[in-house]
Amino acid sequence: MNWRNIILIFRREVLDQLRDRRTLFMVAVLPILLYPLLGIGMVQMTVLFTEQPRTVVILGAADLPEQPLLDGHRFARQWFRSAGDADKLRVITDLNESGQDQPAETNALNNSDEQILAKARAVRERLLERQQIEVELHAAQAKKQTAEITALESTLQGLNRQLTALFDRSGIQVLIHIPQDFARNLEKRQQELTSRESSTKAASNYPRPVILQNSADEKSVIAHRRVQDVMQAWERSILKQQLHESQLPETLTEPVRPDDIDLALQSQVSANTWAKMFPALLVIMALTGAFYPAVDLCAGEKERGTMETLLICPATRTEIVLGKFLTVLVFSMSTALLNLVSVGFTGKYMTSLAIGGAASRMGDLSLPSTSALIWVIIILIPLATLFSALCLAIATFAKSSKEGQYYLTPLLMVTLGLTMFCLSPATEMQPFYSVMPVIGPGLLLKGLLKGSGPAMEMYLYAIPVLLTSIGYSLLALWWAIEQFGREEVLFREAERFDLRLWVKHLLRDKEPVPTFAEAGFCFLLILLLQFVSWKSFQTAIHETSPEDQGLFQIRLLIIQQIALIATPALMMGLILTTSVRRTFSLRWPGATRMLCAALLPFTLHPLTIELIMSLQWFFPPPPEGMAELMKHLKTADIRLVLLAFAVAPAFCEEIAFRGFLLAGFRRLGRVRLAIVLSSLAFGIIHMIPHQVFNATLLGLVLGAMCVRTRSLFPGIVFHFVYNSLGILHDRFGDLVPTDHVWAILFRSEAGALRYQPTLLCLLAVICVGLLYRILKSSPFAPDPEQKELAAEDSKSQTDTYRSSAVHG
Repeated sequence: MNWRNIILIFRREVLDQLRDRRTLFMVAVLPILLYPLLGIGMVQMTVLFTEQPRTVVILGAADLPEQPLLDGHRFARQWFRSAGDADKLRVITDLNESGQDQPAETNALNNSDEQILAKARAVRERLLERQQIEVELHAAQAKKQTAEITALESTLQGLNRQLTALFDRSGIQVLIHIPQDFARNLEKRQQELTSRESSTKAASNYPRPVILQNSADEKSVIAHRRVQDVMQAWERSILKQQLHESQLPETLTEPVRPDDIDLALQSQVSANTWAKMFPALLVIMALTGAFYPAVDLCAGEKERGTMETLLICPATRTEIVLGKFLTVLVFSMSTALLNLVSVGFTGKYMTSLAIGGAASRMGDLSLPSTSALIWVIIILIPLATLFSALCLAIATFAKSSKEGQYYLTPLLMVTLGLTMFCLSPATEMQPFYSVMPVIGPGLLLKGLLKGSGPAMEMYLYAIPVLLTSIGYSLLALWWAIEQFGREEVLFREAERFDLRLWVKHLLRDKEPVPTFAEAGFCFLLILLLQFVSWKSFQTAIHETSPEDQGLFQIRLLIIQQIALIATPALMMGLILTTSVRRTFSLRWPGATRMLCAALLPFTLHPLTIELIMSLQWFFPPPPEGMAELMKHLKTADIRLVLLAFAVAPAFCEEIAFRGFLLAGFRRLGRVRLAIVLSSLAFGIIHMIPHQVFNATLLGLVLGAMCVRTRSLFPGIVFHFVYNSLGILHDRFGDLVPTDHVWAILFRSEAGALRYQPTLLCLLAVICVGLLYRILKSSPFAPDPEQKELAAEDSKSQTDTYRSSAVHG
């Protein structure tokens, strides 16, 4: 590798990007101008925007107590936390019909207000009818009169629909119905409390006001929230007055009433604000900064016709990719840093302009400390490296800039989802998250910036976060180099998709084994079916009686294995391929290999059990339903449990993952990569983190067995025996003796059977011997049939490229 060539290519690409005014604007100018302009716009909108007052109608206002709730056409300002909110609610009452002397401005109702009152009265009539039907329904339910209950419920549903329709047409956001003689009932209650001769039940047994709202209308929800605050403050005032007149302490109804003390310093409030903003902004801007330069450096170069000129220069493909990668990395980091700087200073300046409550809550929004900013840069480097390599690899596959944007959009959507997951207050750093891409760096930065200060464990988490981020970046960079080294990727023609022709091609031009795209589609189809059926399965389980849930879940698992995993692979294999035998590796491997495959789980199962148990601290706790399912399994018929957890997965999962998927992935011509991809797919389908880890490791063994033996049957036998051992371990493990001489081999921990190091070492040696016996027959290379298919694919692609070059 010649670093001089890499630097020359890097300088060339950087200069080309700097000459592009659009790139300069997106990377440098836009971040500097965008956030100040947004801040100014928000201030202007706050100054100019005035919320329109919402309409609140009070019917029966004459029955309100003397404690003043209203002030003209407004609620009294004293009941609001912020006095300005009183102007946001316009109150219309029927006081003018009460015959009482009211202020002129209160009685003055225009025609529009009278129409609103008329509609409100119609709503009240339906409300009173509804209340009467509810009383009759409760009486019928007490007497258990089934026929009458059914009729009343039907009538009640009709009244509810009428009430909703009338309220929607009225133009009212909130309607308050004050029952008749409400003020007199309050006075009577006060007299009873003062005399202290009546029970609490008698003093409280009178009709209460009713507040109507429509939660499907946002205006009604906002108005209702304010009305609730007003009514609660007004009610507290009435209660205090009654307690005072009864010569009781006003704090009688508040025996606890704790004092709230906020210990947060202004610097901590600022740090907590940055902890919410900086991780999301860093991730999104690092990706956005790599997005457009990568498309321009790869797909754009193809459109400009300069890719061929670049390839004939003395630099190797790896050096060209590294030069382009460094260019994308520079722009990714520059975009992220400029956005962070612009947001930081804009936020600090905007809070300095804030007044009132906002200023007291936000303080001066001081910028993070120097050490925190250093950590921002440290975390940005592997994050930008990952996004730069991914964007470069995906953009290399694109034929045009438009196509490159289509390919990169899903990456942006996935990253946004992971970023939202990091921002959730319920999501905190733990060992499993520390090794996840994007999630690990995001949670680490949030923990380092939070207001309470980073705990020591956050600095310890920095090690796995940085190491795994670097590992993901190197994998992505390797993928980009691999993509750039393939002629069929660099010079592929833009494709026009015709569904009708595509279906005809699939059914007419069948191949002996599936293609890589068909295998990938099969995996996505299995995932989609699992997702779609999840809710139906959960609903069916909840609707089953508790004593039958165990058996019902076992049946569902068998149906899931057959219908959602095996059936898609079998159907696609039968429809899209010409050789079922080659697609699903239906060959007899020999009795010796079958015997070794049956013995291998006895050595691997204890090893995997100890590995998973030793890593329990690393994985999140399993779902709540998992413990309940395990209880059912220990009491269910052992034959049904073996059928659901051993027989069905052994056949169905092997047919899908070591059959159809592995055969399609091997069309790439790289056996090791095909095994890794099929094992990852096998792990992902298990969903629960520790099962994903275990299934992925076992998938490597199963894939290697299938490739070396060229048969699916050893994997089926291995899968059946391994899962059966797991069931027997959970059900009968406590029966294995762990004392006396058996203590050398076994031990019991938390009621579960565990294995001693002596036994594990012996089993590891036997495991290696069995694997060697199964896998020794041939090196990791495509079998002759696979090699022939790969050669045909390469020849077909080469002919296409030559033809396009001649006619280009």
